[in-house]
Parts: sequence; structure tokens; C-alpha cells
Amino acid sequence: MADQGFWQTITRDAVALFDRGGPVLYVLAILSIAALAILIAKVWQFADRKVGRRRFIGPALVLWRAGERANVINQLAANTGPVARVMLAAARGLTAKSLDDALLREEVARIAQLELGALRSGLRGLEIISQIAPLLGLLGTVLGMIDAFKALQEAGPNVDAAILAGGIWTALLTTAAGLIVAIPAAAAHYYLDGRLEREREAMETATTALFTAFGRKPAKAAAPARRIKRVS
Repeated sequence: MADQGFWQTITRDAVALFDRGGPVLYVLAILSIAALAILIAKVWQFADRKVGRRRFIGPALVLWRAGERANVINQLAANTGPVARVMLAAARGLTAKSLDDALLREEVARIAQLELGALRSGLRGLEIISQIAPLLGLLGTVLGMIDAFKALQEAGPNVDAAILAGGIWTALLTTAAGLIVAIPAAAAHYYLDGRLEREREAMETATTALFTAFGRKPAKAAAPARRIKRVS
């Protein structure tokens, strides 16, 4: 019974707080749930796709330089990580010699962009939430201040400081809520974006090492190889 009474009190206080904050506070609550859902989905996706697992790169390059091409291809094929997929495309292309270096690099860059694009999906939502949550909180504060001064005006000569103080407290509530939503969303976005940037750098470094170790030189008329661009 004590636990039930505790949760009833918490629920009643939360509802009262949201009622004082107005519609803006409800919108911020929805944004916080959306940000949490995106974060959980991205963490699960990164774990499932083995993002950040790059210990295989060094041994694979050692075998590649030793001329054990088939062994490297088999090891990369058994790895489901994005870096391994990009390296596998480069290793297979170099071994098959079906394309010149410039075209093969273009194809490898295309595959890398697809891998990074799939991993980046959803991060834009975190970025948007981190940007608009403080603005919504500020909007709620402005609306609350308007109501507070309106109530102060209606009070006429019988001005009570408690009226103004209560209105300001309610108005600032949405600003605090906006920051509470925005700061974790921004931190999550920067963290996940940083992991993707390191993954992109690993793709570029590993594939360059494959091309260099293979000892093939691009044709004189071939265009310079395209860097793996960051997906935005």
C-alpha cells in the first residue's frame, strides 16, 4: 500500500507539473521519448553491425602483404562489420583485376557511402531534437511570461508579488525542460557521430593500405581516387 501511495503521489505531482507547463511541456515530453527511442535503436544497430570492432584490420593487412589473398578474403567475408565489407569489396576487386584502380576505388567508395549512410539514418532526428527543444522551451517561457504579466495587470492596484513569482516560476519551467531534453540528445548525437567518423577513417585507411600493399599503380590517364566522403 505504501508503494502504491508513493506512485500515486508521483503521478499526481507530474500531472500537475505538466498542467502548469502547458502544451509546450507535453511536446517536450514527446520529443524526449523520441530521442530515447532513437538512441536505443542506434545503439542496438551499432552493436548488431559490429561498429567499432576493428582489431581484425591489422592481422588482415599482414596476411595481405604476405600474399595470402584468399585467406584474407575468407576472413573478411566471415566478418559482418562495415569496415570488413568495404575491405572485402576492395580485396575481391584487386584479386579479380576486373577493374582498373580508379574505377575500383570509385566502387569501393560507393559501397562505403552505402554502409555509412545506413548507419547514419536516424541521427538527423537526434540533431533536430537537440536544436528545437531549447527553442520550444524558450517559447513556453515567453508565453508564460505573457500570462504572468497579464495576471499582474488584471490584479490592478492589489498587486501581489506571489502572482508574479508564481508566473515566472511556471514560465521558466519550460526552459529548464527544453535544456533537459536538448543536452542529452546533443551528447548522444555527438557520440554516435564520432563513432561513425572513426569508422569512416578506418575504412579509408584500410582500403588505402590494401591498394598500396597490392602494388598496383593506376593508369596515367586515370582520375585521382575519390576519398570516402562523410555522409551528412
